Amino acid sequence: MDADYFAHESACIDEGCTIGAGTRIWHFSHIMPGSTIGRKCNIGQNVVVSPDCVIGDNVKIQNNVSIYTGVILEDDVFCGPSMVFTNVINPRSHVERKNEYRKTLVKKGATIGANSTIVCGYTLGRYCFIGAGAVVTRDVPDFGLVVGNPGRLRGYVCMCGDKLAFGEPQGDTATAECSACGRHFQKQADNVTELGE
Repeated sequence: MDADYFAHESACIDEGCTIGAGTRIWHFSHIMPGSTIGRKCNIGQNVVVSPDCVIGDNVKIQNNVSIYTGVILEDDVFCGPSMVFTNVINPRSHVERKNEYRKTLVKKGATIGANSTIVCGYTLGRYCFIGAGAVVTRDVPDFGLVVGNPGRLRGYVCMCGDKLAFGEPQGDTATAECSACGRHFQKQADNVTELGE
């Protein structure tokens, strides 16, 4: 029976992986055994998905990205061109560290910009936005905007990707309305939630 996903003839799809319907896998990519890719994903050119990785539905992985063992991408994640994941904190060529892989969780709707680096062992929150070239060395809150090296929290973004402007706090709570799509948010300390969720 024909697969219900598309893979370019130059892609290498190993036995023992699971690929959802409507997913597209492009030139020179390698999907390794035990990996799981959801529905309607787009896997760009020269992408590697290592064994036992989990990728949700509608994930976009641009060219030259390696998803290493220990990385989990939830639904609707965007990985920009040539961004980098790691899975070992102190790699050495002559030291075997496969039993030391650290988990990296990228939650629903997160965007990771081109050429950024995500150091292993952290969680990127829902709908966060990692700017191009940033180096992430700590957890990122939901809707957080992180830029720079090392990455620093510089604000918050809406689900649509526009930056949020929070007003003066009333007590310990501030609110914002997205100027692009009209969604409403509240912020307490570094925790941002959409109102009405």
